[in-house]
Amino acid sequence: MSNKTSRPLYEQISTQVKTQIMSGELKAGEALPSIRSLAKSLQISILTVQKAYDLLQADGFIETTAGKGCFVSVQNQDFYLEEQQKKIEERLNEAIEIALASGIPLNKLINLLTLLYEED
Repeated sequence: MSNKTSRPLYEQISTQVKTQIMSGELKAGEALPSIRSLAKSLQISILTVQKAYDLLQADGFIETTAGKGCFVSVQNQDFYLEEQQKKIEERLNEAIEIALASGIPLNKLINLLTLLYEED
C-alpha cells in the first residue's frame, strides 16, 4: 500500500487481493480478513476497505455471506483470467482506434505499451 501513487487505496487493495487469488496464494472458499480488522491493520478507513471489497465482489472475485464474512469465490481462475483479458482487449481496441486516427504507427504503440507495462 502506498499513498505516493495516484491509484486510490481501495484500488490498490483490490488489485493485491486479485493478484493473490490469480496466483493461487488465496484459495477458493478461503476467508478474507474482516473489513474492520483489515482497516485497522492498514490504518485506513473502514469505508476504503468496504469499497475495495465491493469492487472485488462486483468483479466476481469474492462472495459475501451475511454474518460470516467475505470469501474467495469458488469460480475457477480461468473465468477470472478470461474476464481480465476481455477488459484489456476493450482498452487496447480504444488505444488502437486513437493511434489509427492520429497516425501513430504500430511500432510506436508497441513501444509505448512496453514502456508503460515495464514501468509498474
